[in-house]
Parts: sequence; C-alpha cells; structure tokens
Amino acid sequence: MNFPLFIAKRYILSNSKNNAINIINRIASLGIIVGATALFVVLSVFSGLKDFSLSFTNDIDPDLKISSTLGKSFLVSAAQEKEIKKIDGLVSYSKIIEERVLFTFNGKQEVTFLKGVDSNFIKTNAIEKNLFNGQWLEPNTYQVVVGYGLSEKFSMGLLDFNNRLEVLVPKAGKGAIENPEQAFNKTDVVPVGIYNISEDLDSKYVFADLGLAQELLEYKINQISGIEIKIKPTADENAIIDQLKVIFNQKIEVKNRIQLNESLYKMLNTENIAVYLIFTLVIVVALFNLIGALIMMILDKKGNLKTLFNLGTEIKDLRKIFLLQGTLLSVFGGIIGLTIGVIIVLIQEYFQLIMITPTLAYPVIFSVENVLIVMGTIVTLGFIASVIASSRVSKKLLE
Repeated sequence: MNFPLFIAKRYILSNSKNNAINIINRIASLGIIVGATALFVVLSVFSGLKDFSLSFTNDIDPDLKISSTLGKSFLVSAAQEKEIKKIDGLVSYSKIIEERVLFTFNGKQEVTFLKGVDSNFIKTNAIEKNLFNGQWLEPNTYQVVVGYGLSEKFSMGLLDFNNRLEVLVPKAGKGAIENPEQAFNKTDVVPVGIYNISEDLDSKYVFADLGLAQELLEYKINQISGIEIKIKPTADENAIIDQLKVIFNQKIEVKNRIQLNESLYKMLNTENIAVYLIFTLVIVVALFNLIGALIMMILDKKGNLKTLFNLGTEIKDLRKIFLLQGTLLSVFGGIIGLTIGVIIVLIQEYFQLIMITPTLAYPVIFSVENVLIVMGTIVTLGFIASVIASSRVSKKLLE
C-alpha cells in the first residue's frame, strides 16, 4: 500500500486529540460541500434559463438558413431543388422571402417584416404550434398570420372584412417620385391567424404566401431571399453546408441556429461564465479553511512527523501525506455536495416546487457536463490548496 496514502486516510478517519482542530476540519469540509452544492445548483439554473431563453428563437428559427452573398435575393432552379432534396440528413426545406414593409390598419401604421413562405414552411418550422388564435394561412391566397404584438398595436381581430389590413411595398426604380400613389405596390390582406411566441418576436413577422410576396416585390417566380432547412438531429451539419455551397456555386451563405442568434448566444454564455467565476471565487474563499485546517493538522502531528522523519521517511513523502489528505477531503466533499445538488435539481426539475409564476416553474436542467465542471473545479482548487498547505512541512519545522 502507498505509505503516504495510508497515513492520509488514517488522519481523515480519526479524530485529533485537540477538539479545536476537529472543529476546524469539519468547517473546512462543510465549506467544500456547500460550495459544490451551490455551484452545481446555480449552473443548473443557468442551463435551464439558457434553454428557456433559446426555446423562443427555436420556435421560429430553422436549423439552417441559406441567404445570398451577392444581394437581397437569388434565383433557385428546378435542378438545384432536386439536388437539395437528395442531400442525406435533410428532412425538409422551405423557400422564403423576407422584406421590411409598411402595414396600415384603421389609420394606424407599423413597419415590420413581411415573410413570404411556401406550403412546406410548416414542415420546416414549428410556428404552427404557437398559433394563439385562428389557423395557418392557405397557399395561393391573400391570407396572413400576424403576431400577437402587432394585433394588439392595431387592435385588430381575425377575418375583419370591414377594416382591411393593407400592405405597402416601395417600388424599385430610379428618379424622382411624381405621384406618391404610384410609389408603392399595395394590396389588402386578410389576417386568419395570430401567433404568440415572445414579446420581441410577436411584432417581428407577418407571414404571407410566397406568391403574394413575390408579386408585391416584383420578383420572378423562382426568385427568393432565402431557404430554410430542417435537418435530422443525427445529421452532419457541416457536410450538409458544404453540399449546399457546391449546389449554389459558393454564392450563398449558410447559417445555423447559433449563427442566426449570435448575439443572444454570446450574452447567455458570458453570463454563464461570469456566474461560474463568481461562485468559484466563493469556493476559493472556502478553501482557505482547508489550508488552515491542514496547517493546524501539521502542527498537531509535528511529533509523529518527526518520528517518521527520523525513521527515514523523506520530506517529500511527509508533504504527500497532507497533500493527499487535502485532496481526498476535496473529493469527498465534492461528491457529497454534488449529491445534494443533484437531488435539489432533480426535485425541482420533476416536481417544480419553486415557481416564477403560477404556471411557470423555475427552469433547471440536470447536466452531466455541469457535474464534471463542478467536480473538476473542486478537485483542482482543493489540490492547489493542499499543495500550499503541505509545503509547510520542512526540515526546519521538524528540528
């Protein structure tokens, strides 16, 4: 058996004759346990908040989105569509047109995005499950689906044939405008559905038929501004992106869901790192107790250490005793703290004891990654603290 490890385990399991040292050891162990529990619970909460925040964009953003690198729109041929359908791992795709336009209703105006979509859109996007009222639009009609935020601003209901929702799109061209009436392509549309996702997204889009959007923007029948793609969860995303770029001769840009919401992901990751560092600092403070406890143990066992030294034990092995003792205390404390933290997180995840609102539980997610992060942090910092404390063992101390 490893001699320093054997002695270290004996020191952990047996109480000192000095009651003050026993109390200090318990406080140090309690600090590690509480620190591990707190860090794991907080990381689990932020994982839940991150997933909750991203769920809103996941409801409206595709897995992959194609846009042109040469302008606002591009042409897609029948041959290219056939090649897209052959891509392994692709579930469905939808041709879209997005353009900021002016909507007017009963004397009120609002500039927002008109999003023309084809009949495959509901196969690619989960928007239909977020319909608050009404139904999804029918292809080749003047029907639209608006957001709850826009419907509130306009005080607008569904199928209101007395007050028509009008969409105005500036005409392309050059030169001065002589007649303002001729500066816009405009038409009346009929709201048949209202979607409700989040406060920001509920005023962002008005969904219409792709053909209607092409008509208003004076696009060709195969001219679009993007293609949204749904892929299988097990599909190779990078391979699919490479194939798409080959199909369109490298004249397109393909973004995944993270790239479409880059600023949101950066903000959430920054917050997560900041919270991790703050609670790691709390653990560092708690581990000062471990350093103090080990130093007190060294002084208490000074006589035993001197006897071992005289029997031929090297200084490095004596230091290793307290290095292993501190590391083992960190490991055991981390395991106990994690066990408590996991129980708390799982209880909240499955039984939802803490609520934000009467219908919304505080979001938490159990993650093996968080378990490894917490355990790695506790053991690493505990090892460093043990190195600092064990370095107090020296020949000068034993003389």
